Amino acid sequence: MNMLAIRTSKTLTTLALVLSAGVAFAAHHEEQKDIVDTAMDAGNFTTLVTAVKAADLVDTLKGTGPFTVFAPTDEAFAKLPAGTVEDLLKPENKDQLKKILTYHVVSGDVMAADAMKMDKATTVEGSDFTIKTMGDKVMINDATVVQADIKTSNGVIHAIDTVLMPK
Repeated sequence: MNMLAIRTSKTLTTLALVLSAGVAFAAHHEEQKDIVDTAMDAGNFTTLVTAVKAADLVDTLKGTGPFTVFAPTDEAFAKLPAGTVEDLLKPENKDQLKKILTYHVVSGDVMAADAMKMDKATTVEGSDFTIKTMGDKVMINDATVVQADIKTSNGVIHAIDTVLMPK
């Protein structure tokens, strides 16, 4: 009986180690998602992902990077005037949509702590936006970062509450 208890204990220990390794692998694998897949899985960037697809920017944002995306949430897009998103998604407005979306992207990894030390950043679109810190909040132009430092395999996402418009 004692030998059976020892074997059972060893089997359970081995099983626990295998399961732990599987969980660790799954967690590591989860961190390896790129910007687009991370945004898709988040659930609050549905409109952004639709716009990225319409602007043919998926391959770019799945690229090597690193990129920092100041990503408007679905609620941010909902604040735009009625019909704006639908108009931007039309094929004839693809260039304008691409300009708006690339205005939300900065080359490199800009973590929140880094952004708090900056007063502006140059976007992939080519224009600068302003960065202000108010207490522990980071403002990008008139948008507030509502969730920071969402790490991906090719950069970082910061969720913002307002769609940024290039000048």
